[in-house]
Amino acid sequence: MLLEQNRWWIYQKERFPVIKNGLLIAVFSGSAVGYSCLLRGDNNIPSLSSLLVAFISIFIFFLQLRIADEFKDFSDDARYRSYRPVPRGLVSLDELGWVSVLGATIQLGLSVYLSPWLVLVLGGVWLYIGLMWQEFFVAKWLKAHPLIYMLSHMLIMPLINFYGTACDWLVTGSLAPVNGLWFLLASFFNGMVIEIGRKIRAPNDEEFGVETYSSLWGYKNAVLVWLFALGLGAFASLFAAFQINEITLVGFVVVILLLGAVGVAWVFRRQPVSKWANFIDIMSGLWTLFVYLSLGVLPSLVA
Repeated sequence: MLLEQNRWWIYQKERFPVIKNGLLIAVFSGSAVGYSCLLRGDNNIPSLSSLLVAFISIFIFFLQLRIADEFKDFSDDARYRSYRPVPRGLVSLDELGWVSVLGATIQLGLSVYLSPWLVLVLGGVWLYIGLMWQEFFVAKWLKAHPLIYMLSHMLIMPLINFYGTACDWLVTGSLAPVNGLWFLLASFFNGMVIEIGRKIRAPNDEEFGVETYSSLWGYKNAVLVWLFALGLGAFASLFAAFQINEITLVGFVVVILLLGAVGVAWVFRRQPVSKWANFIDIMSGLWTLFVYLSLGVLPSLVA
């Protein structure tokens, strides 16, 4: 039993850190529910049931995405990254598949509990995750077009965010707010920030057979694209903030984070070493954390 627990602990530590991801997902899901409340003009703290269902379900969504990656990347991992948990035999794909099924069962039960209509939104997210798993049935073409590959996969972010907001507006019997589209768009660009930031490496850290944006585009160009994604995320976040009259708070947060990101990017372009590549990944996480805190969590608490 101890050995069984230990190998799953090792797996989460290497591939899906529960505490680190849990913190970001708690803010992400809380922001979605809180933002929806504010759009409806409800200044009360969101209901605990909506917050819990959103958090647990969205946490499982991201776990399912990780598991889907394990399946579709298995051949490449076995060939180039044999040190990863699945190729080295720590856990099996069958076991991970059952974890995903168990998670889906929990999501279904929570959705039915909160609102049967929420199952329709849940099904839409499941469908898109399934399409991502199968690489939209055009795997070779997508692999040859990495930018389109990234954009197609980042659409899952606003879909998951939409589920989070639905845990509020759908439960209260409201219609999906049209002006909430800016919030969904912000999640799309913020997802790009995370995705690009975690795949920028120093030249000496690149691995043969492992595709990173720094290897595909060159580290200097990859950093510029990362900054461009940050700019788009800032633009969408400010418009989302305008819908809930929080432009001052979000504007302050966005400006400070952008200045920090530009500084990190400038240093990495001059000193392309592991330390500064890691700072880009850290900056991506801080961007996500504080933008969502300022967009939905803090305004709900203050209100």
